Amino acid sequence: MGRSFFSIVLREVRELAHDRWLFSLVSWIPLALFFVMFQMFSQQIPRELPLGVIDLDKSTLSRGLIRHYQVSPALEVDDHFFDMSQGAEALRNGDIYALAVIPADLSQDVMLGRPTQVTVFVNDQLLLIGKIINSSLLQAHATFTGQVEAGKNLLGSTQVIELAVSQAAPTASKVTALFNLSVNYAQFLVSAILPAIWQILMIVTTIVSLANSQRLYGGNSWLGEEVVTSLFAKFLPLSILFSLQGALFFSAMYVWQGWPMHGNWLLIFFAQLLTAWASIAAGSLFFFATRGKVETSLSLAASYAAPALAFMGVTFPVTDMTLPARIWRSFLPITHYVEVQFAQVNYGAAVESAVPQLLSLTVFAIPMILAFVLAQRSCRFVNGGAGE
Repeated sequence: MGRSFFSIVLREVRELAHDRWLFSLVSWIPLALFFVMFQMFSQQIPRELPLGVIDLDKSTLSRGLIRHYQVSPALEVDDHFFDMSQGAEALRNGDIYALAVIPADLSQDVMLGRPTQVTVFVNDQLLLIGKIINSSLLQAHATFTGQVEAGKNLLGSTQVIELAVSQAAPTASKVTALFNLSVNYAQFLVSAILPAIWQILMIVTTIVSLANSQRLYGGNSWLGEEVVTSLFAKFLPLSILFSLQGALFFSAMYVWQGWPMHGNWLLIFFAQLLTAWASIAAGSLFFFATRGKVETSLSLAASYAAPALAFMGVTFPVTDMTLPARIWRSFLPITHYVEVQFAQVNYGAAVESAVPQLLSLTVFAIPMILAFVLAQRSCRFVNGGAGE
């Protein structure tokens, strides 16, 4: 039986090597997609995000505030608008990401000690860009306000610069990042995008591989009498290739790019292996549940796996997701893997902390078993029909 199993494995390896489309899915297509993602985010820290300004005050004070905007490396004051209609139009068209409106009585209110307000409109549909712009503007405003208050204190009774500054800002805050110290844009997004792409590739490749055997041997005859043995023999080389893909993209991020990795590499690779088998289980279930209809199974797979990035909890917190979103999230193998990856990469968490996620990945043995059952029923139906 062992010899039969390995002979089937060799047959599957030959299929992978000789079918151009299947070979592309397990070789150069993942490499190309990973490379494109790295190139898209090659500028790892956002710089010079366009900010529009409407200066209704046109004073020395307002020009000083604008200079504080310009000094921020994340902002680029690339245009000045004369009224709200111009600025709003530019914001809607995407020419600028934010619009700051400096009131006409800014300098007068500051000199008289009256409260004043600079209104800023930010396009928060672009979540990360909006967060960066908001943070940069808050820093610029805080620095500018501190300088203005310190200047007023020096003109008053306080003649010592250090005392004037301390009176302008009696309390100071210090933010220390626990991870991603350089606020690396690529490190934040690519580490989630690549696993999401990887999952889609694994599910699609599984379906295409099953469809290829169906095309070559006609129906499910290639499964023979030992359905479970034949399927395991097909999935074994796929799982090895998928695991190598996972190890490749992970090494590219944390070895080639040099991003900090604080955790256990072996745990990451083990979680990737479980994720590969879970994705194979999902792809095979789609294929056999649709009775080998490739277009239908691929459509279902796309609908199932496409929202993975949104459900990972990277761009949107899991705690704020609705119940249906959390349920869908639990059905995606990659969301459990990403929790292990982030815990190891960012925090160097203990190995035991990954047990719940690893157990969740083993639950995908259920769709694998269902796929085996559907495959056996399909073979019995075909054989029964042929006997009649």
